[in-house]
Amino acid sequence: MRNVFSLLLCAAAFLSAQQTRRAPGWALPDSKMKVVDLADFRGKIVLLEFMKTTCPHCAATADTIHAVEQQYGPKIQIVAVVSSQIEKDVTVASYIQGHKVDYPILFDAGQMMFSYALSPNVEFPHVYLIDANGVIRYDYAYDVTTRDVFEGKGLFTAIDRMLAEKGGKK
Repeated sequence: MRNVFSLLLCAAAFLSAQQTRRAPGWALPDSKMKVVDLADFRGKIVLLEFMKTTCPHCAATADTIHAVEQQYGPKIQIVAVVSSQIEKDVTVASYIQGHKVDYPILFDAGQMMFSYALSPNVEFPHVYLIDANGVIRYDYAYDVTTRDVFEGKGLFTAIDRMLAEKGGKK
């Protein structure tokens, strides 16, 4: 009985992670006040992460995202978003330096996070994979069923699938 429950839990997590809705557009400032727009990345796969600098799971995810960046390079675009209501420039700058982040970390007043999560409550970390046509293909909130996405190879599997569908090479 426990195996059946585990199988159903894994299947539910996989199905809930897959999305097929258009990614809401945004244009947000980074820590240097440079505005970054989702439309700038049309034609690329975008890994969009909502995170907090004080979240231990976000710190572990930063290592996974760094490995993703190393493996896929210019085939994908990585963008992280923090809440400007929670985070300050100095904490984000410290996080960038401590985790050797070289992709943009943007500041959102809450509207963008709400438009993606469709709820005022966002679980951190939270990752969306957006395809080259601007459609959300995967939606991952951190929990026990998605830990491999944030701290293992699950993210690589999803990106490989998207690249194969796009006709790209790994």
